[in-house]
Amino acid sequence: MTVTAQTTGRLLKRAQYRNHRAADRALAEIGTTLVQWDALRAIDESPAASAHELAVTTFQSDQSFGTLAARLVAQGLVERSPGRGRRVEHRLTDAGRQMLAAGAAVTAEVTARSFAELSAAELETLYGLLARVGEAPD
Repeated sequence: MTVTAQTTGRLLKRAQYRNHRAADRALAEIGTTLVQWDALRAIDESPAASAHELAVTTFQSDQSFGTLAARLVAQGLVERSPGRGRRVEHRLTDAGRQMLAAGAAVTAEVTARSFAELSAAELETLYGLLARVGEAPD
């Protein structure tokens, strides 16, 4: 097989898909999903961010993030409050912080298994390459 940007992209997508599926299965055991946990992580890192900023950070549309945020509010994991102008700010509740911490432990374990075949040097090389690709203009 010839290695091309397209075959490399498919391989990257497959690795991401396998890692995400494993994370979703493991997170289901603690009562959440990867999408929900990632939203909790984003809110925790930027509590004053707008819904739009959080949608961009979590690779979702504004509408999808709004639906997700409403679900997290209904579960008692997130609180919303008015911000500047029309901005709605999001903050984790105590239950949200607990779920975030539990999910962080789960995802750390899953990710460690996903990259277990790589040496520290290989992992560093992969990180550098993906950082370059991730910064490429659209």
